[in-house]
Amino acid sequence: MKTAIVTGASGNLGQAVVKKFLAEGYHVIGTVIPNDPVTIDITDEKFEKIIVDLMNEEGTQKFVESVISKYGGVDAAVLTVGGFAMGKIADTKTSDILKQYKLNFETAYNTARPVFIQMMKQNSGRLFMIGSRPGSNMQSSKGMVAYGLAKSLIFRLAELMNDEAKGHNVVTSVVVPSTIDTPQNRQSMPDEDFNKWVKPEAIADIIYFYCTDEAAILREPVIRVYGYS
Repeated sequence: MKTAIVTGASGNLGQAVVKKFLAEGYHVIGTVIPNDPVTIDITDEKFEKIIVDLMNEEGTQKFVESVISKYGGVDAAVLTVGGFAMGKIADTKTSDILKQYKLNFETAYNTARPVFIQMMKQNSGRLFMIGSRPGSNMQSSKGMVAYGLAKSLIFRLAELMNDEAKGHNVVTSVVVPSTIDTPQNRQSMPDEDFNKWVKPEAIADIIYFYCTDEAAILREPVIRVYGYS
């Protein structure tokens, strides 16, 4: 049975990814933050919830090592943890950038690094990180400087990992969604056309497809899931 790690398992996208991979027969290990106020309503025996602070490099390393020790490897990892902040240059201090860096990049790197090392050892694996339009193009980052800068590093990390993985069956992809259809987004943008937004379940389906045998020949570093927007 294959094994997948999903960080941010209590989030809207995280839960959708967890449920998709469970439905496809994977063992899924989902991470949640300490004192997470959101409960995960998943009772599948193939699901294991782990509390870990992904900003703690040593703790995250131990978490990944425990998964490898228990399951023998990692076939897929989907890193959904992140956060958002508005702010023009005039409003953005170094401390604001550092906060977004820790939330969006450090949490990804602390998990991706040991997972990538294991995937290289086993010569197989699919690693997914969540990017953003502002991160992919600085012209889209106006008014969200710290967030855009932090997310831009996700793309550079994927490029570096794919370069190191040449000749191996290991692929790192950045999933770039447009507005995701979540209760929180509907509440904050009630006048928008929700039908144009991308549903978390649709993103989960795409991520899973890239883990299938049918998609094995694909080496797509950036997966844009924009829907109609």
